[in-house]
Amino acid sequence: MGWWKKTDFWIALILFIIALVGFVRGNSAIADRGQDVDPRLAWLYLLAAVIMLVNGILSHKQYLKEHAEQQAQQKTSTPRQQEASTR
Repeated sequence: MGWWKKTDFWIALILFIIALVGFVRGNSAIADRGQDVDPRLAWLYLLAAVIMLVNGILSHKQYLKEHAEQQAQQKTSTPRQQEASTR
């Protein structure tokens, strides 16, 4: 599975775009209606984007590791074991 299929990376991109809008247009542009505008709001969105990016990287690395182990296990198993696992 390609990294671009992981939702974590898409969420990180969306959060980064929201943070960028907050830096360019001001925090009032990204604040919820009716709420007080927090002066740190764009920074909080940027922090959330970084956290989601790190989460995506770590989970993708774990997926690649498990996938490689599974491929290695399939190569070393005997044909009878492979038949039994496909049933």
